[in-house]
Amino acid sequence: MNPLASIGRTTIGFFTTIGRISQFTARAVFHCFVPPFYGRLLGRQLIEIGYYSLPVVGLTAIFTGMVLALQSFTGFARFNAEGAVASVVVLSITRELAPVLAGLMVSGRIGAAMAAEIGTMSVTEQVDALTTLSTNPFKYLVAPRLIAGVLMLPLLVLVADIIGVFGGYLVSIYKLGFNPTVYLERTWDILEPLDVVSGLVKAAVFGFLISLMGCYHGYHSRGGAQGVGAATTNAVVSASVLILAFNYMITELFFAI
Repeated sequence: MNPLASIGRTTIGFFTTIGRISQFTARAVFHCFVPPFYGRLLGRQLIEIGYYSLPVVGLTAIFTGMVLALQSFTGFARFNAEGAVASVVVLSITRELAPVLAGLMVSGRIGAAMAAEIGTMSVTEQVDALTTLSTNPFKYLVAPRLIAGVLMLPLLVLVADIIGVFGGYLVSIYKLGFNPTVYLERTWDILEPLDVVSGLVKAAVFGFLISLMGCYHGYHSRGGAQGVGAATTNAVVSASVLILAFNYMITELFFAI
């Protein structure tokens, strides 16, 4: 019976975790829309998530665009279809690569920071102190981070779209010998508003997931420094997996044939 008991414990633990995350999500979303609101904390999180993440997102986007242009040209040259490089670069960046890579980069930077900060507060009983002082931890710690994540990720992805396409443009013009006017014309001709909108919708969902996982694992961390380290790791891993899973679902929603 030991294998069956192990399967039962795993199943019960899985559904227990799902229920705990669902309850945490419901409480967090509820407190995002109900006053009081902490504007100063929200502003701090907007700067932390948005402004301070620009360098890593920008570098990721420009090198991704450059590599994409180079690899696309290498592949299409076998079929004499080098003119499709501009179309592949702009569609790949706006639809998939910019939101996914920006989400993963922000997850590694912001998700870990949220889990570490809130986890440290949790194990040192600062969260309990907030409750003692009649301050709701969800309003003070979780809601500003969720709102900031949903607002700032689309802006970061919009910047990543521009920088990534520019990176592909640089490689195509100065290394592959494309005509600048023709390249830009093909880029504008193939790009549609839905391509950009789908990426921004993904970014908003990814921002919510990153903030939610960082806050959830930090809030429930236990066991001192080791527990905070485990919460940080779990926040990054779970957010990254959810980003990839929701990326497929949102793509299916927008572009299913």
